[in-house]
Amino acid sequence: MHVDGLVFRIKEMADALALPVYFARGGRPWSIGYFTRKKNAIQTGIDTAAVRSGRPLPEAFGIGIDERVVEYPWLFDRLRRDGVPLGRMLDAGSTLNHEYILGRDPLRKADLTIMTLAPEKRCYWYQGYSYVFGDFRKTRFEDSAFDTIISISTLEHVGLDNTMLYTDDPAKSETNKHGFADAMREFRRIMAPGGRCLITVPYGRYENFEWFQVFDRAMIQALIDAFAPSSHELEFFGYDKRGWRRATEADVANATAFDPHSGRGRLDDRAGCARAIACIELIR
Repeated sequence: MHVDGLVFRIKEMADALALPVYFARGGRPWSIGYFTRKKNAIQTGIDTAAVRSGRPLPEAFGIGIDERVVEYPWLFDRLRRDGVPLGRMLDAGSTLNHEYILGRDPLRKADLTIMTLAPEKRCYWYQGYSYVFGDFRKTRFEDSAFDTIISISTLEHVGLDNTMLYTDDPAKSETNKHGFADAMREFRRIMAPGGRCLITVPYGRYENFEWFQVFDRAMIQALIDAFAPSSHELEFFGYDKRGWRRATEADVANATAFDPHSGRGRLDDRAGCARAIACIELIR
């Protein structure tokens, strides 16, 4: 095992041991024990199909947990639909690069390429997954290279300052709030006709946190227009102190976000980051 991978395992075990401390301190997002609590909630959400198209979420779902607790189960619900082949898959953003995500069907042994800006400390190439590093706005993939493209909470970073967390390349410290549209046009180019693109982004009242931004309705429309799908489905989910819930667009039009790195946007609701998300399935 790579040294960094071993260090991560040790940190993971320490976090699991600290879970009682997490609960004793009120279950604050990003405190010690949070990683384990979040991982457990996501696994349960996936395995129980907690997020299913057109159905309400369970009561008190994901209280104190960031949007991944909705995004991953939503994604697996879409991927597991009967009769829809996955084919050649691209994870644009490396959000799937977790053992407990890749180890679940239908991602287990999928023909999956994971792409992000720079190498990460953990990777699972030995399980047959491919890794590529670069900018989504201009890839080296051939036309129609993929049948399924997945981009979970990634497009809100494209064109902004990615030097804070994802790379030390100073050229990736940008202020282009419309960078996501270039990425969507590239996704269309590299997607095979009839393929699926599964996207999630934080949603609500527009706000720019420099390293990510909250999408508003006009930006969602620009995202869809850039891909020019033959059809699409759009769903919204909102968060408050009672947990995550299915929502209408109007319900979450003024939703805000909490930046866990700067503390900006903190309220007393234990939000982990976004207080609303848009989940989109686009057909090429």
